[in-house]
Amino acid sequence: MYQYTDFDRQFVQQRAAQFRDQLERWQAGKLHEDEFRPLRLQNGWYVQRYAPMLRVAVPYGELSSKQLRVLARIAREYDEPEAEVYKNALKTQGKLGTHKLPTHYAHFSTRQNVQYNWIPLSKSADVMDLLASVNMHGIQTSGNCIRNITSDERAGIAIDEVADPRPYAEIMRQWSTLHPEFAFLPRKFKIAITGASEDRAATGWHDVGLNLVKNAAGEIGFRVQVGGGMGRTPIIGTVLREFLPWNQIMNYIEAVVRVYNRYGRRDNIYKARIKILVKAEGQRYIDDVEAEYKQIVEHDGGPHTITQAEYDRVAASFVPPTLATRVLQSAEQTDADLRRFAADDVQFARWLARNVAPHKNPALRAVTLSFKRLHQAPGDADANQLETIATLADRFSAGEARVTHDQNVVLPWVHAEDLHALWLNAREAGFASANVRLLTDMIACPGGDFCALANARSIPIAEAITERYQDLDELDDLGEIDLHISGCINSCGHHHSGHIGILGVDKDGKEWYQVTLGGSDGSLLSGTPQAGKVVGPSFSAAEVPDVIEAVLGTYRDTRNAGETFIDTLRRVGIDPFKASANGARFKVEVAA
Repeated sequence: MYQYTDFDRQFVQQRAAQFRDQLERWQAGKLHEDEFRPLRLQNGWYVQRYAPMLRVAVPYGELSSKQLRVLARIAREYDEPEAEVYKNALKTQGKLGTHKLPTHYAHFSTRQNVQYNWIPLSKSADVMDLLASVNMHGIQTSGNCIRNITSDERAGIAIDEVADPRPYAEIMRQWSTLHPEFAFLPRKFKIAITGASEDRAATGWHDVGLNLVKNAAGEIGFRVQVGGGMGRTPIIGTVLREFLPWNQIMNYIEAVVRVYNRYGRRDNIYKARIKILVKAEGQRYIDDVEAEYKQIVEHDGGPHTITQAEYDRVAASFVPPTLATRVLQSAEQTDADLRRFAADDVQFARWLARNVAPHKNPALRAVTLSFKRLHQAPGDADANQLETIATLADRFSAGEARVTHDQNVVLPWVHAEDLHALWLNAREAGFASANVRLLTDMIACPGGDFCALANARSIPIAEAITERYQDLDELDDLGEIDLHISGCINSCGHHHSGHIGILGVDKDGKEWYQVTLGGSDGSLLSGTPQAGKVVGPSFSAAEVPDVIEAVLGTYRDTRNAGETFIDTLRRVGIDPFKASANGARFKVEVAA
């Protein structure tokens, strides 16, 4: 993990103190609501459907066990609304069919952040102080600025990695934090970076997507995509550079954002994202970026050129952790033990196949703890579960865990010989479902139960599908499928990139759901990033599980041996799936 410097710690603590002063002045009536609103947003404090929502930044998804315990304390002691607020929320949501709104929870988001839904603003400064005590904050997790930079959860340990992206992500984090020129962009701005041959960070769907690559001479550089995004207009990023020398990435991103800041639409929120500018201007935008980049390098002297010394300074904070000293058994003995455990227990065998990934260090593994299970929303963890993750991280992963783009948690430093012991502990905690990359390992936003922007609830749809598909034999038979659910067109649940996407829409004040098929996030399984296609008019909430079952039935009937859902869909075409989905609509009898 990145080791914070004295400057980093002082900066976060000063920011927390500054927020407390702003809060107290607002409470005393010395700061108008219109003045306080941008200040709280710049620190991650939204006001959602019923209560404030705090978004905590988790740079490139890395969390220490110490940080996890503070997040657990915040969930336990602060994530509780005032009684009247909660009573009103239950009454209103009850009319829609939601009769339980969990409190004392944290939520892992698709941007590797952590969110809380119920903390009263009156307690917000105390929470910021707690976060600052472990080098955490909510800076730039909201607002029209450069947001938290995301990455591959296997960064630094993946066997398919060209180079570790974390030092570059950290350098960008330091550059973009409170950058005066980019504090008020036309719209929010998201960067994702990966160093692996497989894109596990959905880079094509970001305002800027960066992939570390090597050229023919073996030199490290970046493939740069700009203008990706979901929302009302799903667009895949345009490649501006197939290869940019690594030390020039900051100068180039500066040029990309400067041109956006200069020409991005500010008169229409729906046309303000950089994807609209890139699509509208095309080659002219690319030419302007290249001209700005040339100006920065040749006239300004390339002030953001990354020197080798600066890279080495930051990279030194990402050395592998010191693992517990032990007498390690041979790899052959470890493999034999794992085979024996797997032969004795099919659940453990499935878990090894689904939740355990290889590691650069042959003695280690990366293990995914599944946060997709019945009776809890995807990505949710209560206070006790956060404590348990911290305990598992301390015991099995050198005190480190990572939030994934898919709303799970990875332990990145697990000894292979500890896998069975970890599985036993994870199973007891409820984190050992062997469903990673299967249908029930779905992405879902909090939806209309919490979010003021949502048109429909996401969590009940996720729950209904999860409940229907609890048989692991059936899930294994269906194979790897990306199912993504969003409660509104803002696409926080990334429905556009799902093999099966579900979007909540409003029709005459009622909840309906649009289904898309054939989306891709850019992973090896999914192929080239693309948006799914709508299968027809929207469906009622009650129809959605039957629609999903009908679509999967068509897959079963038309697949070839060993063929995945997405490959079958692309081979056969969308029409048979579309017909089966529309055939699952409830038939309304018309009186004679």
